[in-house]
Amino acid sequence: MGIFVLLSKLTDEGRRTIKSKPERIKEVNKEMEAMGGKVLAQYAVLGGYDFVTIMEAPDNETVAKISIEMGARGTVQITSLPAIPVDDFIKKIK
Repeated sequence: MGIFVLLSKLTDEGRRTIKSKPERIKEVNKEMEAMGGKVLAQYAVLGGYDFVTIMEAPDNETVAKISIEMGARGTVQITSLPAIPVDDFIKKIK
Protein backbone atom coordinates (compact mmCIF):
# COMPACT_ATOMS: atom_id res chain seq x y z
CA MET A 1 0.00 0.00 0.00
CA GLY A 2 1.23 3.45 -0.86
CA ILE A 3 0.82 6.72 1.00
CA PHE A 4 -0.74 9.72 -0.73
CA VAL A 5 -1.26 13.34 0.22
CA LEU A 6 -4.50 14.86 -1.09
CA LEU A 7 -4.69 18.66 -1.12
CA SER A 8 -8.31 19.77 -1.41
CA LYS A 9 -9.88 23.09 -2.35
CA LEU A 10 -13.60 23.50 -1.84
CA THR A 11 -15.65 25.13 -4.57
CA ASP A 12 -18.37 27.66 -3.71
CA GLU A 13 -20.85 24.79 -3.72
CA GLY A 14 -18.57 22.74 -1.46
CA ARG A 15 -18.28 25.59 1.03
CA ARG A 16 -22.07 25.92 1.15
CA THR A 17 -22.40 22.17 1.74
CA ILE A 18 -19.84 22.17 4.58
CA LYS A 19 -21.39 25.23 6.18
CA SER A 20 -24.86 23.67 6.24
CA LYS A 21 -23.72 20.10 6.97
CA PRO A 22 -20.17 19.89 8.42
CA GLU A 23 -20.51 16.15 9.08
CA ARG A 24 -20.44 15.71 5.29
CA ILE A 25 -16.64 15.72 5.59
CA LYS A 26 -16.71 12.37 7.44
CA GLU A 27 -19.27 10.95 4.99
CA VAL A 28 -16.99 11.78 2.06
CA ASN A 29 -14.09 10.04 3.83
CA LYS A 30 -16.22 6.88 4.08
CA GLU A 31 -17.03 7.14 0.37
CA MET A 32 -13.31 7.41 -0.46
CA GLU A 33 -12.67 4.33 1.66
CA ALA A 34 -15.37 2.45 -0.25
CA MET A 35 -13.39 3.25 -3.43
CA GLY A 36 -10.24 1.60 -2.05
CA GLY A 37 -8.47 4.30 -0.04
CA LYS A 38 -8.00 4.52 3.71
CA VAL A 39 -7.90 7.93 5.37
CA LEU A 40 -5.04 7.92 7.87
CA ALA A 41 -5.25 11.58 8.90
CA GLN A 42 -7.06 14.71 7.79
CA TYR A 43 -6.61 18.37 8.62
CA ALA A 44 -8.53 21.53 7.83
CA VAL A 45 -5.89 24.11 6.85
CA LEU A 46 -5.62 27.79 6.05
CA GLY A 47 -4.04 29.15 2.89
CA GLY A 48 -4.24 27.84 -0.64
CA TYR A 49 -6.01 24.62 0.34
CA ASP A 50 -8.91 23.81 2.65
CA PHE A 51 -7.99 20.25 3.65
CA VAL A 52 -4.92 18.01 3.72
CA THR A 53 -5.72 14.30 3.75
CA ILE A 54 -3.15 11.58 4.26
CA MET A 55 -4.42 8.42 2.59
CA GLU A 56 -3.25 4.87 2.10
CA ALA A 57 -4.19 3.21 -1.21
CA PRO A 58 -3.02 0.23 -3.25
CA ASP A 59 -1.88 2.26 -6.28
CA ASN A 60 -1.91 5.53 -8.22
CA GLU A 61 -4.92 4.43 -10.24
CA THR A 62 -7.07 4.06 -7.12
CA VAL A 63 -6.18 7.56 -5.97
CA ALA A 64 -6.79 8.94 -9.47
CA LYS A 65 -10.24 7.33 -9.45
CA ILE A 66 -11.00 8.85 -6.04
CA SER A 67 -9.81 12.30 -7.15
CA ILE A 68 -11.83 12.19 -10.37
CA GLU A 69 -14.96 10.87 -8.66
CA MET A 70 -14.83 13.52 -5.94
CA GLY A 71 -13.98 16.31 -8.38
CA ALA A 72 -16.79 15.35 -10.77
CA ARG A 73 -19.30 16.26 -8.07
CA GLY A 74 -18.40 19.92 -8.39
CA THR A 75 -17.75 20.52 -4.69
CA VAL A 76 -13.99 20.05 -4.46
CA GLN A 77 -10.79 20.15 -6.50
CA ILE A 78 -8.09 17.68 -5.41
CA THR A 79 -4.37 17.59 -6.04
CA SER A 80 -3.02 14.09 -5.34
CA LEU A 81 0.61 13.52 -4.43
CA PRO A 82 2.24 10.11 -3.96
CA ALA A 83 4.42 10.22 -0.84
CA ILE A 84 7.59 8.25 -0.17
CA PRO A 85 8.58 7.56 3.44
CA VAL A 86 11.96 9.20 4.04
CA ASP A 87 13.68 5.95 5.06
CA ASP A 88 12.53 4.31 1.81
CA PHE A 89 13.69 7.35 -0.15
CA ILE A 90 17.14 7.22 1.45
CA LYS A 91 17.47 3.49 0.62
CA LYS A 92 16.53 4.12 -3.03
CA ILE A 93 19.06 6.89 -3.55
CA LYS A 94 21.98 4.98 -2.00
